[in-house]
Amino acid sequence: MALTGMQIYKNLPKTNCKDCGLPTCMAFAMQVAAKQRALTDCPHVTAEAKAAMSEASAPPMRLIKIGPEGSSFDIGQETVMFRHEEKFHRPAGIAVRVPASLSDAEAAARLKTIGQQSFLRVGKTLKVALAAVELDGAGAAARAKLAADKSPVPLVLVGKPEALKAGAEATKGKRPLLYKADAASVEALAGVAAAAKCPLAIGAASLEELADLTQAAKAKGAEDLVLAFGSNGDAIRSLTVARRAGLKKGFRPFGYPALVEVSASSPEMEGLLAATFAAKYAGIVIVNGLEPWELLPILVTVQDVYTDPQVPNAVEAKLYEIGSPNENSPVLFTTNFSLTYFSVAGEVERSKVPTYICVVETEGLGVLNAYAGDKISAEKVKHRRLIIPGLLPMFRAEIEDSSVWKEVVIGPETARRSRASSRGS
Repeated sequence: MALTGMQIYKNLPKTNCKDCGLPTCMAFAMQVAAKQRALTDCPHVTAEAKAAMSEASAPPMRLIKIGPEGSSFDIGQETVMFRHEEKFHRPAGIAVRVPASLSDAEAAARLKTIGQQSFLRVGKTLKVALAAVELDGAGAAARAKLAADKSPVPLVLVGKPEALKAGAEATKGKRPLLYKADAASVEALAGVAAAAKCPLAIGAASLEELADLTQAAKAKGAEDLVLAFGSNGDAIRSLTVARRAGLKKGFRPFGYPALVEVSASSPEMEGLLAATFAAKYAGIVIVNGLEPWELLPILVTVQDVYTDPQVPNAVEAKLYEIGSPNENSPVLFTTNFSLTYFSVAGEVERSKVPTYICVVETEGLGVLNAYAGDKISAEKVKHRRLIIPGLLPMFRAEIEDSSVWKEVVIGPETARRSRASSRGS
């Protein structure tokens, strides 16, 4: 049975030292009771208190760190089934496969490319999170060592038990995820993972067997586990059942994040499946494609799903300068909703016209809430011409009558129309 905040508080030092990042021990106890923090986040809790409360007070989903300390990729410790209940905390990581068939030079080049795949969208940088390096045969240790030396991102080592053992020994201190153990290899690989202090992915033919295997791995000393699933027709159902059992029912054998290895007939289908599993509920998705057009749709899906639905995605309300505008440059007016601002800014940058963009506070809401003519200063420019969004034509006369802006131009409703107009002219 889960402990209450008061039960947890009775076992804390009660010094209100703030070393956990919270103002009081009671506040920390309430967060632990709500499964928002782990008991071990208190640096002063006694060993006796840990032993008494660790299992009952642990978050329903374990936090797993892949990669060396300071540059790890973290998954797990989620708290809800649906993002509208609160939010999803740790975005799914896309892992790109590095086949064992590649030469060392080709593997090094692919690892370099993985690190270079970066996209800027609405002010955020989207990147590949992991490299899934295949290990095979006698060269497993050498390939793992090469990957550890060359990879700019944390590693998932993929292979049979002997290859994974060699890879774990060759990458000491790098904390790769070992993928994967099954019924035949779970005891051996759990021992390897425990000795190397590496996380271990476990797959099984059924959820019942998977529950048994996670318990067997834990009994062998492997604490950091990842539930592994294929991309077959039952995968979404299995992911959902496992997550619900872990979060809602407190079923400890499923209290771990999940991984999906995507297998598809085409790059397009791979992207569709990867985006689907990233949304529901994989913490890691392994794919083959490395081209920007293959990766970007998946990464955009991850970004959209893992934004906080209760906090509008907004930029700072202020006057932005694109290029080097002067007193004769055009002035555009828009909302501080991030997607709107970056769409407008992107089109202005492509136009090569130095421009002021006046962004007003609308609490991150849409452009119809952006009307604030009395707040727009004209001190930067000589002219009195203002360009407003195409969705605000009804405010044109009001702005001209009640502000310093005497000529109000109605802009296009969408950036796409802006591009079409420029091509037509």
